[in-house]
Amino acid sequence: MKIFILLYFLILFSCKINAQNILIKDRETEDVLASVLIKSNSPNAITSTDYNGVADISNFRNSEKILFQHLGYETLEKSFSEIEKENFILFMSPTNISLDQIVVSATRWNQTQNEVSSKIINISPKDIELQNPQTTADLLNSTGQVFIQKSQQGGGSPMIRGFATNRLLISIDGIRMNTAIFRSGNLQNVISLDNYSLQNVEVLFGPGSVIYGSDAIGGVMSFYTLQPKLSLTENIFYSGNSSLRFSSANNEATGHIDFNLGWQNFAMLSSVTYSKFGNVKMGEFGPNEYLRNEYVKRINSEDIVITNSNPLIQKPVDYNQLNILQKFIFLLNDEIKLDYGFQYSETSNYSRYDRLLIYRNDLPRSAEWYYGPQVWMMNNFNVSYSKSNIFYDNLIFRIAHQNFKESRHNRDLNNNIRFDKFEEVDVYSINFDMNKKLTENSSVIYGIEEIYNNVKSAGKDTDINNNHSVKGVSRYPQSKWNSISAFIDYKNFLTDKIIFETGFRYSYFSLSADFDTTFYPFPFTNTDLNEGSFSGSFGLVFNPNKSTTINLNLSNGFRSPNVDDLGKVFDSEPGSVIIPNPNLKAEYAYNIDLGIAKVFSDFLKIDFTTFYTYLDNAMVRRDFTLNGLDSIIYSGEMSKVQALQNAANANVWGIQAGIEIKLPYGFGFTVNTNYQKGEEILDDGSKSPLRHAAPIFSSAHITYSYRNFKLDFYNFQNGKISFKNMPEEEKSKNYIYAIDKNGNPYSPSWYTLNLKFDYRFIEKISIGCGIENITDQRYRPYSSGLVSSGRNFIFSIRYKI
Repeated sequence: MKIFILLYFLILFSCKINAQNILIKDRETEDVLASVLIKSNSPNAITSTDYNGVADISNFRNSEKILFQHLGYETLEKSFSEIEKENFILFMSPTNISLDQIVVSATRWNQTQNEVSSKIINISPKDIELQNPQTTADLLNSTGQVFIQKSQQGGGSPMIRGFATNRLLISIDGIRMNTAIFRSGNLQNVISLDNYSLQNVEVLFGPGSVIYGSDAIGGVMSFYTLQPKLSLTENIFYSGNSSLRFSSANNEATGHIDFNLGWQNFAMLSSVTYSKFGNVKMGEFGPNEYLRNEYVKRINSEDIVITNSNPLIQKPVDYNQLNILQKFIFLLNDEIKLDYGFQYSETSNYSRYDRLLIYRNDLPRSAEWYYGPQVWMMNNFNVSYSKSNIFYDNLIFRIAHQNFKESRHNRDLNNNIRFDKFEEVDVYSINFDMNKKLTENSSVIYGIEEIYNNVKSAGKDTDINNNHSVKGVSRYPQSKWNSISAFIDYKNFLTDKIIFETGFRYSYFSLSADFDTTFYPFPFTNTDLNEGSFSGSFGLVFNPNKSTTINLNLSNGFRSPNVDDLGKVFDSEPGSVIIPNPNLKAEYAYNIDLGIAKVFSDFLKIDFTTFYTYLDNAMVRRDFTLNGLDSIIYSGEMSKVQALQNAANANVWGIQAGIEIKLPYGFGFTVNTNYQKGEEILDDGSKSPLRHAAPIFSSAHITYSYRNFKLDFYNFQNGKISFKNMPEEEKSKNYIYAIDKNGNPYSPSWYTLNLKFDYRFIEKISIGCGIENITDQRYRPYSSGLVSSGRNFIFSIRYKI
């Protein structure tokens, strides 16, 4: 027995001698870094740090090359002997000046940015925390590389490279959010995503149809939410965050809490955010046309036009929003991981502010025009399998269900009838994504996807005096939209400096719609659309050294007609009505990107990309007829008949440029500039500037960081669009634009100065403060209905468990 006890202690002592722990910290803040990926090919070993920033690297002994990778940090390469000389304590630097940032959106699998031929930007958790935005739309705007349009406070419609709405794709945790009723008009769905529950965000510029299918013409916005964290020990791991945020310009109050419980094989995460937004106060200095001088209020069953006591207050634009996230992760074994996510978002009613600005006979046209609650729910179940075989090394199976509900309600001044329209869409999707390493230098990614949309739409006309309703015109036919597709993407490291990549996708889509002819005698009662589309990409990346990358990308994207394109009935503007056109075909975009990024001596980075996109067979709104009539009665008004038609093509080209400088003593300087110019060419030869090509816009940041303190002093600038350079569709919207000396609408240039700082004054409590629009400018971003906030004071406090 004594011999066995002695052997036991000798073995235990030997294990402790052989075990070698490493501690990894943030170089700037000295915070420990959890979940740092540590890997080596010789010997073949992989591990990660626990929540104390510690990992056992005994299996890496004698390795000449150990890689340390972590999202938002520069990849570190060390030999075991080098680590030993540093007493097994390593510091990783945030990726403010580097070319090897980890990105996912290009292929849905992790890879370094200098292996990707497309331009991608990443918004890290630190960026989200410092910018402290009100909504996810504001978060995208904070990048200075995505232009945001707002028709109302409860919104935010991104514009990227001259494209917007249903020509951009939104992905959340790998699931496409675009539905069959995503419209060509401004979209507000991005606000359904809770910026407090986001782990990181990526924006891919240019077509992404090979990986994402229809709609990915101008770009892809990929959002990744918080993931449950497992315990790396036998003890239960728990963590959490809570925060309160206030802002003065709209009396916003937001509360958030998330909490994680983790065991070794099972973890769960819960998150809840509630926000209340008041009416927005615009700035003191700017065009008088933007002032809100009067508004309509219902008093004693009568619509009264009331003089606004403070014309700087935009009434009514207030609303509130609730977001819920619940996730579970379960490890069956080392090879199989199951995870389930539930997301829910619901707003209150919110006014379509730009419609309330329209006048008729010197009086407001509408007494009320508002959206009902915007509701989004998603159930998402994933299976990840990592056992290598002849077909794949890794496989991810995703099955998801989403439910969308929205409604529109409008009533003219002194009219007792309110027109109500309700839409509901159920979306089901299945994805198989696989990767396989073919040789030492080549790999392939491939997958299949099926998407099914069921669209239900109803309309009713309500007498607000007695609340009696009768059946009214629905916005959409009862419809079904389906897509089945397969893709493959091949990558080859031709040399240690040149990477070649190509991919193809085939999509077959179908749409069936049943039209109600009760109100309008359409010459059809149903329609079926069946069509297939090919998309492809070709990319080259040249990395002559570790500090330089040059990329060339040729790609095409497509957008198949959806229910909103083919079947909607709605008033696009006063005096016009859109009716269905069952003869639409898919539109195609052909794009070329050329980019170069260079880092000089680890303190200066220059990033330059130029692009050109040609859109063929474009769907545009043009005059139409219904049974030979060019005008019909719609919502009680004689309206010109229009429909979407494949009647145009478009060109858009531009430049995206950025400079980052890492200065001494924790200072930094960053500039980003975006210029795009687009033109729409109709079949009759007439031309017009492209509607969603934003004016030149840029941002400049001076940052300072030292341990627990971060500061960002920055400005945004937007160029002018004169009347002659305005798209034809915008020239009639004088109610949202400033007026030039000739009495014509135009979009003036504007700028803002802003200051944000974040300070962690004790280990678990931090505060964030800021002043937006310091000089109190009164400005309205191009094509927006809402005037942006004037001087805005922000305060938030966060507690980390």
